[in-house]
Amino acid sequence: MKTLLILFWALAALLTVVAGETGAAERPLKKATFAGGCFWCMEPPFEKLDGVIAVTSGYMGGRTANPTYENYAAGGHLEVIAVTYDPARVSYQQLLDTFWRQIDPTDAGGQFVDRGHAYTTAIFYHDAEQRQLAESSKKAIAASRIFAKPIVTPILPVATFYPAEAYHQDYYKNNPLRYKWYRRGSGRDRFLDAVWGKDRDKGAVKKPDRGELKKRLTPMQYKVTQENGTEPPFDNAYWNNKRAGIYVDVVSGEPLFSSLDKFDSGTGWPSFTRPLVPANIVEKEDRSWFSTRTEVRSRGADSHLGHVFADGPKPTGLRYCLNSAALRFVPVEEMEKQGHGEFLKLFKK
Repeated sequence: MKTLLILFWALAALLTVVAGETGAAERPLKKATFAGGCFWCMEPPFEKLDGVIAVTSGYMGGRTANPTYENYAAGGHLEVIAVTYDPARVSYQQLLDTFWRQIDPTDAGGQFVDRGHAYTTAIFYHDAEQRQLAESSKKAIAASRIFAKPIVTPILPVATFYPAEAYHQDYYKNNPLRYKWYRRGSGRDRFLDAVWGKDRDKGAVKKPDRGELKKRLTPMQYKVTQENGTEPPFDNAYWNNKRAGIYVDVVSGEPLFSSLDKFDSGTGWPSFTRPLVPANIVEKEDRSWFSTRTEVRSRGADSHLGHVFADGPKPTGLRYCLNSAALRFVPVEEMEKQGHGEFLKLFKK
């Protein structure tokens, strides 16, 4: 009997291990496809993201089948990268944010030294959700006025992906000196540094796992940001806060809203007429509670913030109704110290 029990528990342990490995292996992965000029330069920033499984260079969007490096441009194809990612570890919003920080979305003639249609930019969506997020992201980039010219990057349905030749894959790893020389001479880094400065790598925000977040956040902060909860009105930290400063994501610290756009909505929650950095905000359709609303989330940390309504005051007519638990207030006198000095000019009379 003792022997049988030992064999039973050993078998149970083995089945548990196998089931765990099978579950991890079968966890659904997703695809994302981006065109950003030279695919050599587009691979590295995405491969650095936690949750990205693979990045493959290739061709897409043309009128010919089975293109090669010698004829893809003549066939109307673009150089693209196909990103395989785990949505439980990295969101599509983070991929979009990384994409915008690698390109000049105002140039319809190519990217930097590479000219012609083959080197133009595009987002190829794989489903309706990706299309919605991509369009929202493009609008946010345009509204942020980060780029002085109009955004011309198109958002297109995904087409047949043709992998590029083996020698193009991981070019930056296999040919480090040639890649470094090309990258330096292309002008890409000079442009991106001038546009984004120290914020250039913020697209690579890594969201902590749930275990770490439960340790870092209060129960209410966790409920709101991770479980789409709502805190009580008139019983939260910032509903009546009148101090000058900015509000950042409680998880990632990304800047979201300013006291200059805050108003008393009478609802008991902090309310704003517009975001401080529109590119850091994602809007999604919310059909919960038997109604259709527009949910507001942070881009980098994917935190639930609240909702936006079209009943606000001028100049926007919008009311961003947020949860204090999703925010952290940074007063003006602390902004420089906490790395938000670029916003101080907004508070100078």
